[in-house]
Amino acid sequence: MEGQKNHGLDKKITAATLLIALGIIYGDIGTSPLYVLKAVIGDRPIDDVLVYGGLSCVFWTITFQTTLKYVYLTLKADNNGEGGIFSLYALVRRYGKYLIIPTMLGASTLLADGIITPPISVSSAVEGLKNIEGFENLHTVPIVIVILSGIFFFQRFGTNKVGAIFGPIMLIWFLMLAVLGISQIYLHPSIFKALNPYYAFHFLTAYPEGFILLGAVFLCVTGAEAMYSDLGHCGKENIRITWVGVKVCLLLNYMGQSAWLMSLGDGALLMDRNPFFGIMPPWFLLVGIGISTAAAIIASQALISGSYTLINEANNLNFWPRVAVRQPSEIKGQIYIPSVNIMLWIGCVLVVLYFGNSANMEAAYGLAITITMMVTTYLLSFFLLYRLKWNKILVFALLMLFMSIEITFFVANLHKFPEGGYITLLISSIFMFIMYSVYNGRKISNRFTKFVDLGRYAETITELSNDDEIPKLSTHLIYLTKANHRHEVEEKIIKSILAKKPKRADVYWFLHLNRTAEPYTLSYDVSELVDDKIIKVNINVGFRIQPRTELYFKKIMNELVKNQELNFHIRPDGSTKYNDEPDFKFVVIEKFLSVENEFSLREDILLKVHFLLKEWGLKDEKAFGLDKSDVIIEEYPLIYQPITKFEIKRSSNPTSMKVS
Repeated sequence: MEGQKNHGLDKKITAATLLIALGIIYGDIGTSPLYVLKAVIGDRPIDDVLVYGGLSCVFWTITFQTTLKYVYLTLKADNNGEGGIFSLYALVRRYGKYLIIPTMLGASTLLADGIITPPISVSSAVEGLKNIEGFENLHTVPIVIVILSGIFFFQRFGTNKVGAIFGPIMLIWFLMLAVLGISQIYLHPSIFKALNPYYAFHFLTAYPEGFILLGAVFLCVTGAEAMYSDLGHCGKENIRITWVGVKVCLLLNYMGQSAWLMSLGDGALLMDRNPFFGIMPPWFLLVGIGISTAAAIIASQALISGSYTLINEANNLNFWPRVAVRQPSEIKGQIYIPSVNIMLWIGCVLVVLYFGNSANMEAAYGLAITITMMVTTYLLSFFLLYRLKWNKILVFALLMLFMSIEITFFVANLHKFPEGGYITLLISSIFMFIMYSVYNGRKISNRFTKFVDLGRYAETITELSNDDEIPKLSTHLIYLTKANHRHEVEEKIIKSILAKKPKRADVYWFLHLNRTAEPYTLSYDVSELVDDKIIKVNINVGFRIQPRTELYFKKIMNELVKNQELNFHIRPDGSTKYNDEPDFKFVVIEKFLSVENEFSLREDILLKVHFLLKEWGLKDEKAFGLDKSDVIIEEYPLIYQPITKFEIKRSSNPTSMKVS
């Protein structure tokens, strides 16, 4: 049954698990050499300060941001084997009142990053074809769109079959990065001097555009957040071990590209050339482009899968409208969300069409993800302080260190706003508005929801159950309730049972699904309010699990019968000799916002958006995993604050009401 914790990958470190980590974790950050130094150099004349200083900034950025912050510190925030911004939020939400808005903001910008990363990675790889003689003027946009469309089309079939080759391909990719880098370092060994932080300092203080170019430097660590999000797939020890080799390969390639740039001579211009492909021998170019494209596809796949996981968590934490979630394979945790797949595909295609090439996409890339990193730093400080009990001064020092770095990158990236950065911020704003509206609309809705003491109606419900004059609707009648307390249910549920046509059943069940802060919790407890008549069940479901309420109920029923509890083993359950399934019905109450309400402007907007998104989203019976044949749908108007101040006057010349 779903819900078992999986720490095996953390404890077991083998060549196979390390290879899996290579294939899953490093797609985004591993393909950054395709565009980072090209973005740093741009159309500027090459000189020592630009090349050595840019490389030094790349080295120290990777060291501080990726190695220290993410690989060493953030991976400590392990929520039962799972990572990512929502997992981190689940760990620390009890320690701060105002963590929800930063979390939504971080998740929104991370989703926007998932729309820009596949286009820039695939475009950078495909544009390598322009380095081949005769293809200098090749129009790459159609090729990029075809590749991206193919990636999104195959999502519905799952990635388990092709996923097996991701590790070997990425191993070949990183070995290629290292070998190509070494081949150029051999010709210009003095490039090692760039590891001295002096060159980074000189670049930022003496070079006229040094600070602005930090926006391009930042591209070398954009995949660090995705690395943490994929923690659950590989385990932190596998990530930490593989990162050593990955970092070496990345740095060797960056140094090799820098050495090649220096070989062009002072004052030379790139002239639209990419130093990544410049360090390849002409005879290897076609093979190198093929490997680069494969690595870019894997990077895209990682971001797409991460977006599915992020939306699924947002859905289960009530930050997102309910959407259909499918599991295309038997691999635990692998999901496919059709609506998100279409949304990402449209977004990626529009990005390619709008920007045209990877150089233009660089202007949009990086600004949004700096916000995600700042949010992660903020949440991480709560984790280190309250969960790991670290010294306050040390935590504050780390917070200031990373915040100062990330704020600096954010300010440096602001110059990208008019050049295309507004695109990712606009996308992030849309996601943020959806999350804020869904969460707060539901919060307002719950605030006005009336709960009643079930005990007050226990005698009436029992009398109804025993009243043979009322036709029996079902042996077992099950309601889903939001009430946390054992003796409470919503007032509308009582009305559903007793009002108009009373619903007679032998047993009335009230099921409460409690979302836990752990990812894969799945447990339950049973309270019997009236012997064999009124039963409350609390089901604790982890935030990464897609509910299967009907399956859970059948399982609980079987266990109660097997354990000879609640006398179910000696009483009829509605099954017959023709069908051994128990007779039960779920009642789902579909709420809609009544026109008989008046709210403040903010609450009015949030509730209307909330119910509009709810209308577009997945219906409750599908969201909770119920079979349509076992469900009764009822519509119930929600009247939170009825309009009381209005006047209605009788006409001065009323029509005669006399009957002749």
